[in-house]
Amino acid sequence: MKKLNIGVLVGSLRKDSFTRAIAKAAAELAPENLEFNFLEIGDLALYNQDLDDGGNPPEAWVRFRKEAAEADGFLFATPEYNRAMPAVLKNALDVGSRPYGSSIWDGKPAAIISVTPGGLGAFGANHQLRQPMVFLNMPVMQQPEVYISKVMSLLDDKNNLTDESTRGFLKDFMALFANWVEKFADK
Repeated sequence: MKKLNIGVLVGSLRKDSFTRAIAKAAAELAPENLEFNFLEIGDLALYNQDLDDGGNPPEAWVRFRKEAAEADGFLFATPEYNRAMPAVLKNALDVGSRPYGSSIWDGKPAAIISVTPGGLGAFGANHQLRQPMVFLNMPVMQQPEVYISKVMSLLDDKNNLTDESTRGFLKDFMALFANWVEKFADK
């Protein structure tokens, strides 16, 4: 069985991030044919085309583009800030899509998990994140949608997912995600 490399981008940079905890739980519940590489995006300078045009992009961009280019697919985990995706995720999409004609995203399958301590499941961030993926030619898994609400009630004091219903849902979601990525892996 071929292992598929999944790049994971987490839109929360907080040390004890609930979003990262859910992304880690999802990775642990995934089928064995998926291996996960959590991509560092917190150190990416804001995208500025002048840095690419000068032929000397920041080292963090070079590292990120190389690591992301090796992925067979992507799992995005996003919190919601002010009814929108965090700027760090949009910046990572921009850095990975440039220089023009060299996008690391093109044709790579993706899925989105949105997480919030509130009650709306970070719906706004989830759908806003889908918008640039259309332009970037990233086929995003449509169903099931994953909106994790009231996340603090699902985690223990060490940020381990303890809610069995959510664990079962994420396990099923990750099995479907594995099938989704396999559809595109040989193309």
